[in-house]
Amino acid sequence: MKISIIGAGNVGATTALRIAQSNLGKVVLYDIVKGLAQGKCFDMDDARAILKNDYDLTGTDDIHQLRNSDIVVITAGLARKPGMTREDLLSKNTQILKGICQNLKNLCPEAIIIIVTNPLDLMTYAAIKLTGFDPKRVLGMGITLDASRFANLISKELGVPVTDIEAVVIGTHGEGMMPLASQTKVKGKLLTDLVHPDKALDLVKRTGLRGAEIVGLLGSGSAYYAPSAAIAGLVEAIASGKTVVRGVSAYLNGEYGIKDVCIGTLCEIGKNGIEKILEVKLNSEEKAAFLKSAESLKTQNKNNPL
Repeated sequence: MKISIIGAGNVGATTALRIAQSNLGKVVLYDIVKGLAQGKCFDMDDARAILKNDYDLTGTDDIHQLRNSDIVVITAGLARKPGMTREDLLSKNTQILKGICQNLKNLCPEAIIIIVTNPLDLMTYAAIKLTGFDPKRVLGMGITLDASRFANLISKELGVPVTDIEAVVIGTHGEGMMPLASQTKVKGKLLTDLVHPDKALDLVKRTGLRGAEIVGLLGSGSAYYAPSAAIAGLVEAIASGKTVVRGVSAYLNGEYGIKDVCIGTLCEIGKNGIEKILEVKLNSEEKAAFLKSAESLKTQNKNNPL
């Protein structure tokens, strides 16, 4: 199994190390900046003897080293700065994605692609159109991370282990994010049965603002420990072939009554990428919000020249 990560910034490099340490296969970390990926991989390699883990990790600035990759993770692109939305990055990151996708078509036409670059749902859609790959082989990481953030905040609020929480988030990885308190469970009980509606709403709002909160606190750059864990989890599911249910940005073709847009929903993730799209049962208010987000994404897709 060959797993390549494009972009050796904080997210990409931390992802590379997590995947390498899981011994899922050969890991290649690529960055256009000469020496960056190589230097970081030399440093990671130097930890092998200490960790007693003989993982296989290579850094490169030669994109041809990605040839025949089975899985490609795309983290390359500009990161958010304080005050910026994910959507503000659309034009610049689309241009970066174009060159990457052209190379992937030639170097690893059978690869499964995981998009991390923001604005994530729009970039996932763009990657499908630019590569021409089967949409089942192109997915966006987004709401896997958002669900983890939701679970973490619930854990802190209720004082229960995060492992006892089954958090459900759908929608966009951005302003249209929909943490579903009505379907999230704590020790098998619905969150809405355990907390006051105002508290549930507060947890939902805090989840939506969590990424921006981290960006504001850091002052430069954005989150990378939790995003890299979310990516590594998806890679492990694909590489191991053990199907798991995760929230990802997926191309909808009739699900929820929506066509030709990528948006977050629960999916079965396995050796072929998205094995099955699962439609979450929504009440009328949730369905209306979900459709509104999908329409907004469609409009932005149309206004984004590829």
